[in-house]
Amino acid sequence: MPTYEYVCPKCHHAFEHFQSMHAARLTTCPKCKKKGVKRLVGGGSGLIFKGTGFYITDYKNKRAPEKSGGGDKPAPAKSETKPAAA
Repeated sequence: MPTYEYVCPKCHHAFEHFQSMHAARLTTCPKCKKKGVKRLVGGGSGLIFKGTGFYITDYKNKRAPEKSGGGDKPAPAKSETKPAAA
């Protein structure tokens, strides 16, 4: 439900009112109780996205970078030989 802005042309009281889009416009000023309140044209506050999935960082590839070289083959194991004890 949107928030509408109103102004009273008689007492110049400006106020906001939270109401349904299908509700009737306000006609009486809450301050001076006179009729003739005008609803102002508002630009709105824009869209607000809450939660995940709205930022470019949410779609980045989460995989670890691949190591360059060798491929899938494991490196050959080196066997160490100890010199014979004399």
